[in-house]
Amino acid sequence: MDAYLAEIAETCLHGAEADSMTFPQIVGTLMQAGFESYAVDFRRATATYYLPEGDSIVLATHRSATPVAATLDVAAVQAAIREAQQLVPGYTYSGFCTKVMAAGCAGYIVSFSGSRAVYFGRTAETHVEHFPL
Repeated sequence: MDAYLAEIAETCLHGAEADSMTFPQIVGTLMQAGFESYAVDFRRATATYYLPEGDSIVLATHRSATPVAATLDVAAVQAAIREAQQLVPGYTYSGFCTKVMAAGCAGYIVSFSGSRAVYFGRTAETHVEHFPL
């Protein structure tokens, strides 16, 4: 991956972690640069950004002290997603990550062409969340 695209991915990751970019801003920035999707793995503390032709970049994320619960609590994951969507007072991406990990989310994949995020648990149970572009 060329340095320009790698910098865009890094900017989006840091924007999320610093709460200086919203999810729609991140999606728009990545799509405009030509990215197809990205995946966050809470257990490895990584984010992977994918281009359509197969190239990707893996970046280290903030490692949470919260362990991923054994089972996926979809209602709790949905509640954390709603807080993020509404940017409730006090919302932070770090807080979101802590909540979904405690709810058994091991990671998530965001597909721009599919307009969806797939949240998955340790035993591969999933929750699909659609979003408008």
